[in-house]
Amino acid sequence: MAEYVYPPVIKTALGVFKALNLKFRLEGTEQIPRTGGAVLVSNHVSYLDFIFAGLAVHPAGRLARFMAKKEIFDNRIAGPLMRGMHHIPVDRQAGASSYAAALKALKSGEIVGVFAEATISRSFTVKDIKSGAVRMAVASKTPLIPIAIWGPQRLWTKGRKRRLLQRNIPVTILIGEPMYPKRGDDYDAVTAELRARMSELLDRAQREYPDIPKENERWWQPAHLGGTAPTPEEAEKLDLKEAEDRKAAREARELGGGSS
Repeated sequence: MAEYVYPPVIKTALGVFKALNLKFRLEGTEQIPRTGGAVLVSNHVSYLDFIFAGLAVHPAGRLARFMAKKEIFDNRIAGPLMRGMHHIPVDRQAGASSYAAALKALKSGEIVGVFAEATISRSFTVKDIKSGAVRMAVASKTPLIPIAIWGPQRLWTKGRKRRLLQRNIPVTILIGEPMYPKRGDDYDAVTAELRARMSELLDRAQREYPDIPKENERWWQPAHLGGTAPTPEEAEKLDLKEAEDRKAAREARELGGGSS
């Protein structure tokens, strides 16, 4: 397919990263196949993760098509860029079409990027994940490639102000060994193994990260490493509250729209 948008977007992003002197650590690029489909499964710590996860496949000369929520495609600025880069919109009310689009991309030899946690992890640990990525890999006969990203949460994450122009931030991207699930496997067990590998990569990225947060910056460090980010249990409660508030707001809008 024609690539009129993706290459200049990458070039622009790399120029911005250079201007901000972001310090990259990118390991495991040899795990990315040079040809053929693959499911790239990343943890999710920031609103910028798809940009950095995309860099994981760049040294192999590949482009990743990320599955992202439909609302991003509805945005008047981000939407045309997302469509131009051939990313895949996910409508949570009609997930079958998104799954079909991802399978089509995989079978045509594309790398499809998935944030299996669905939403940003407030605890900066890997949340529970569903088996969708595993099922896509099996159905398309492509490998699963786990990756971990650490550092972008300092630029823009849930519940924090954007600090997109912050300079000298280290960003770590670790790519794990591919997994090759097949039909007949226990998908839940494979999903648990995938999550364990992602967690191991993320823990290594966090423990080997070159920056130590100052006292007033400990919010970007997970609780188990001495930070003040919510624990996984606290984060789950916050996510539940957010979902309930969103549902109530949606119902209120629908009720208001239906009144005369």
